[in-house]
Amino acid sequence: MGVAGSGKTTIGQALAAATEWEFDDADTFHSAAAKAKMSRGEPLTDADRQPWLKSLQTAIAQWLQAEKNVILACSALKASYRQILCGDDSRVKLVYLTGSYELIEQRLRSRHGHFMQANLLQSQFDTLEAPTTSEATYIDISQDLGAIVQQIRNSLNI
Repeated sequence: MGVAGSGKTTIGQALAAATEWEFDDADTFHSAAAKAKMSRGEPLTDADRQPWLKSLQTAIAQWLQAEKNVILACSALKASYRQILCGDDSRVKLVYLTGSYELIEQRLRSRHGHFMQANLLQSQFDTLEAPTTSEATYIDISQDLGAIVQQIRNSLNI
């Protein structure tokens, strides 16, 4: 979890490859209308996010029921979103990708073809309710990708 540009997809895909787990990206669960709104530089509201959260909640419940190991790249910016997604199931683990505003902004400005625009970064930081260290593993994204993947694997014993 983390703000746009924190590396959720890149890190999630690398972690999935290293663990041979499935990978999914919460961005694919957004409606076309939500993606269009973000493409116009408009932040999503809680109401905009409700159908997305419900779809993700359903997918997570299905993965848990099937006992699948899945890495999901998802912003999960608010505690209330995380409660919808994780419930009280201890099998769901959170990894919080943290980095400076400047680093993340630089990454967003250098990526092209994504619906999430760099001008929305401040709204992401404004919305962010960081989890406690007891709720999530904190990972500093200024490290190299291999080190990040290994740190996550070590902290989650995977």
